[in-house]
Amino acid sequence: MSGSEAAGRPAPACVLGIDLGTTSVKAALLVGAEQGLVVAESCSRETQAHTNSLEAGPQGVEQNVRRIIRALNECLAALPQQQLQKVSHIGVSGQMHGIVFWKKDKGCKWTECGTGTTFEPEEVSHLITWQDRRCSPTFLSSLPLPESHISLATGFGCATVYWYLQKRPDFLKSYDAAGTIHDYVVAMLCDLKKPLMSVQNAASWGYFNSRNKSWNTDILKKTNFPIHLLPEVGDPGSVAGRTICAWHGIPKGAKVGIALGDFQCSVYSCLTERTDAVLNISTSAQLTVSMPPGFQPPETPDPSSAVTYFPYFNGDYLAVAASLNGGNVLATFVNMVARWTEELGLQAQESAIYTKIIKAALAQNDSKLSVNPTIFGERHIPEQLASVTNIAVSDLSLGHVTRALCRGIVENLCSMLPVQRLMETGVRRILGSGSALARNEVLRQEVERIFPFPVVYGKDVDAAVGAAMVMFHRK
Repeated sequence: MSGSEAAGRPAPACVLGIDLGTTSVKAALLVGAEQGLVVAESCSRETQAHTNSLEAGPQGVEQNVRRIIRALNECLAALPQQQLQKVSHIGVSGQMHGIVFWKKDKGCKWTECGTGTTFEPEEVSHLITWQDRRCSPTFLSSLPLPESHISLATGFGCATVYWYLQKRPDFLKSYDAAGTIHDYVVAMLCDLKKPLMSVQNAASWGYFNSRNKSWNTDILKKTNFPIHLLPEVGDPGSVAGRTICAWHGIPKGAKVGIALGDFQCSVYSCLTERTDAVLNISTSAQLTVSMPPGFQPPETPDPSSAVTYFPYFNGDYLAVAASLNGGNVLATFVNMVARWTEELGLQAQESAIYTKIIKAALAQNDSKLSVNPTIFGERHIPEQLASVTNIAVSDLSLGHVTRALCRGIVENLCSMLPVQRLMETGVRRILGSGSALARNEVLRQEVERIFPFPVVYGKDVDAAVGAAMVMFHRK
């Protein structure tokens, strides 16, 4: 028995945070303690949900919703029952932009399981994810221009609906509801007759005006877009409904928040001050800063701009430089070195190469080499690929090249959201996070060299924790 129970005070209520990510599902239980919020338990499961697309072939990137929900059920079954029974609020986040279709009255069926009741998807399509490539640039340019501050891209929910409308119209006739995968989960938990979507997810679908919080219905109607599939939109942080069953032992009637964007929840989990900027380098890389209160994004998108504005909480926006080139660039470089070694008839493990190149770069404090690392292109300049310039005989060692490559990754991100702009926004410190930054000291040195602010590491970004925190603070 805890001290608070012994003293006659009720045990602190738990908040459950769930994140339905691209490769895994995570759940975290948060409890209020004297020193603030504490993660009492957490659990993560790989979804292994990727599946072939029947309609779009190799360009389609889809996931099996049953597998995603199975991973979610496994996660919750692994959490302690006695704590789930104390859950009063549930926060849900997930991968943005994607779309799943379902039949309103046959979205799922509830069944008994070892830990209470749970739901299984019924008449539900695959999830067409944010990585989907079926909408070619030619196809996208044939669509009406959105009244939105975000440029339309392949993998965005509304673009995918247009694709079905033109290529497979019969597919859409089978369904009468749609949302992101996390909107679907919230709709099932609360038995919502019409899905409810946060401004964060709506903006990520395209054809949504964040200023007046409404879909571009006039533009969409002119092209016979199935308007009835668009969810209703609400504010992030608001309550979507209450659980209709005792889900995995969580009491019936627990409040469920409107589904949130995983990016916003990740930032929320670590950003405490407006004067902080968040630098995350994992597979890709992002640099994020809060815009001043009252900021409104431009009416129309600027496709050549490297910065995107994401709706955050309480009407605020985040300015985000989202680079497609992060840890994946280093991984490609290591793979190239491994392949060259193999071609020379030698053997070396990639993990061993990674350790050695970092060690070699730590011994080279400087490098005159200049590496533009954009081997994966960038959304605002997809045609500009990587290059190496200023090659001198003195800078050809593995250490020099690795040092220059790490610097290039940070400089590329910095060119997208320059230091001058961070200063104008009032940034005083950088919060560094992400797997690539954690395991690479050279990358950390270059961050500290390029940014004229103190850099703090170890603030882990976690969307499930962020989703729970949002609900805790709204409680």
